[in-house]
Amino acid sequence: MSAVPVDALPEIHDFDFLFGRWTVAHRRLKARGVGSQDWDAFPATASCEPRLGGLVNVDEIDSPTRGWTGMSVRTLDVETREWSVYWISSLNGRLQPPVRGRFNADGCVLEGPDSDDDRPIIARYIWSDITPDSARWTQAFSYDDGATWETNWVMDFTRAAA
Repeated sequence: MSAVPVDALPEIHDFDFLFGRWTVAHRRLKARGVGSQDWDAFPATASCEPRLGGLVNVDEIDSPTRGWTGMSVRTLDVETREWSVYWISSLNGRLQPPVRGRFNADGCVLEGPDSDDDRPIIARYIWSDITPDSARWTQAFSYDDGATWETNWVMDFTRAAA
C-alpha cells in the first residue's frame, strides 16, 4: 500500500470546526437505561488542538463544578477514512473503547460497543448543528443491540471569546 499524503485527505479537516476554546453547557441524565427524564445541567470549558498534521486531534473538557476533567483523542484512519474517538476521564483514568464513524451532510455519527455499569451497550456519539461558533454533541446508548436508543448526554458548545 502506498502512503496517502495527509493533505490529499479531505476528511483531515472534518474536526477543524472544533479547534480552539469553548464554553460548554452539559445536560446529562441522572440515571441511564431506566427511562428517567431527570436531567442534570452543568457548565464546563473545553479546548481542542490538532496533532500529526490533522490526523489526530485532542480536546480537554474541564468541569470544575463536578470535579472532573476528560480528554478525547480522535484519530483518522488513512485507509478507511473513518474517525475513531477515545475518551479518558479523570474519574478513573481508563481509556474507553472507541466509537467509529464519519461525517455526512448532517454532521458526524460514531458508534461502537461499550458497557454501562457492566451492561453491554452500543454507544453512539453525534456531532450536529455545527457552525463556526457553536456545535452540539449528543451521546445515546442502546441496551438492545441498536433496536432503540436513549439519549443520555447533550453538550452545547459555544466558542469562547478570545
